[in-house]
Amino acid sequence: MTLDISAFGDDAMGDHDAVGLIEAMRSGNVHADELSAAALTRAHAVDERLNAIVAWAGAPISNPQPDAAVFAGVPAFVKDNENLAGLPTRHGSRATPATVAASNSPFIDAFLGAGFTVLGKSSMPEFGLTASTEPLLNGPARNPWSNGHSTGGSSGGSAALVAAGVVPIAHGNDGGGSIRIPASCCGLVGLKPSRGRLPVDAGLEGLPVAIVAQGVLTRSVRDTALFHAVAETPHATLPPIGHVTGPSATRLRIAFTADAMSGMPVHPDVVAVVDRTAVLCEGLGHHVERIPFPFGEQFGRDFLRYWAGLAFATEYGGRQMHGPAFDRHLLEPLTLGLSRYFRSVAVRTPASLRRLRAFGDEYARLLGSYDILLTPVLAHPAPPIGYLAPDLPFETHLRRLLRYSSFTAIQNVAGSPAISLPLGTSVDGLPIGVQAAAGVGQEAMLLGLAYELEEAAPWR
Repeated sequence: MTLDISAFGDDAMGDHDAVGLIEAMRSGNVHADELSAAALTRAHAVDERLNAIVAWAGAPISNPQPDAAVFAGVPAFVKDNENLAGLPTRHGSRATPATVAASNSPFIDAFLGAGFTVLGKSSMPEFGLTASTEPLLNGPARNPWSNGHSTGGSSGGSAALVAAGVVPIAHGNDGGGSIRIPASCCGLVGLKPSRGRLPVDAGLEGLPVAIVAQGVLTRSVRDTALFHAVAETPHATLPPIGHVTGPSATRLRIAFTADAMSGMPVHPDVVAVVDRTAVLCEGLGHHVERIPFPFGEQFGRDFLRYWAGLAFATEYGGRQMHGPAFDRHLLEPLTLGLSRYFRSVAVRTPASLRRLRAFGDEYARLLGSYDILLTPVLAHPAPPIGYLAPDLPFETHLRRLLRYSSFTAIQNVAGSPAISLPLGTSVDGLPIGVQAAAGVGQEAMLLGLAYELEEAAPWR
């Protein structure tokens, strides 16, 4: 299957990934200014169809002294829920004011410090609350592989820009699957790192359960590995990832399941891709064992209550978080529906929070004697645009969302890493990702396996 929306061309960027661009600059074949110009030309050429960019930098934004930075000159976009000085931060919402940020968030300082040249901000669903990027503020971002289908969410704009070839790498963050879900929908690599690996805003660190992790979406394992080697924050309780440059010789104990929580259905194309990946791992010498889905319905209920509580906090605390011009009456029906739902279950939320805070230990026990857990990323391939539209009746949207995306929030609550790899396609040619998850701090193990799978089953 070819891309419906492609920005690839015979210019300074070619079809290089980020590492390829770094090598081309070091060899003197291209200059950073040429890369920025090529990426901007590509972006302007396709974004009317892609609809993934919500704010353009007046001029490319980079570290004033980028030459020593590893990613110096590599063009990128950042998701519209991080403050980038000089551009507004709208969180995909009509309710937020278009106030220009005066300073960068801690992560954006680190991102620019790594050398990236930022060209603008990418689209997301309102406050990242659903798994498809179709905000009423900007309209739906379109999947480059099939422009009538969803890019996933909430880092869907970034995923679209990378998959279409506008840039080789883009920022995403993940509070319930928001890097891995768009990676699966758009045929990309998406690693959610361990809790504390990369900087997040103090407000996110102070949540009752710190579920948000920063990261990137890429087209190659080596880009993801290099980014995390450069960007990881030294942390006393986490072993450093370091720079993983290829497969590990260690053979792993891998559990896999294509079952979903509560017996919810999984599309046969997704099941087939997970099963093929398990067979591939076994053929590579890993010990592979099929298991039933190891997490129960209580986790799903608890996470939903917490997720709805975030919507409630946004509705009633939005002015404190986003300024006095925040208008809760402009929130989307999904956000307001989640907030109403929270009010109906608020009395049960303290018990849910206690269980979620203790879930890391439960996750470690359930992982048991295995190194890796392989699962689907999503229960079915990317749906048509409109399937998770924000103005659907709340009960319809919630039912569809829960059936679609029940695999990824587990690692956010546990604080553990997980990666989506583009290891198959549906019969219609839509990308299908497989999730590999590990224990806290084990990103290097995941990257080693990802390199091995990329070599054994190459993707575009």
